Amino acid sequence: MAEVKHVFDDLDRQLIALLRADGRAAVSTLAGALGVSRTTVQNRIDRLLNSGALLGFTVRVREDHADDTIRAVMMIEVVGKSTSQVIRHLRGLPELHLLHTTNGKWDLVAELRTSSLEAFDRVLREVRMVDGISNSETSLLLSTV
Repeated sequence: MAEVKHVFDDLDRQLIALLRADGRAAVSTLAGALGVSRTTVQNRIDRLLNSGALLGFTVRVREDHADDTIRAVMMIEVVGKSTSQVIRHLRGLPELHLLHTTNGKWDLVAELRTSSLEAFDRVLREVRMVDGISNSETSLLLSTV
């Protein structure tokens, strides 16, 4: 079955912006902020989830609460037409914080976060074992300036 691409309207965009700011906001709070009914908000959330446009809800932690986190950027080269397969596999890694497609030598850029160097090493080995990845280059992020 072909994936249906969701077309966002202004209400969808406003709802997503509110959910980005507070993914735990009550439906009634969202409805009040948007000036629509709770049913409309719930139906929009359900439609966004069902279409895959909204992948779920997550916890955001202040950066200063994650001082012991190992962060890295990984550039990934993909073989042939296996990008979608590689993306699906990488999205399953809990240590993957962000994933971007890009142009140039590298096909994907991933931000990884782990709690230790041992966990970081494990994730690197896991990524390198993914079918369709031909090359990668990883840089640890040392400090934010």
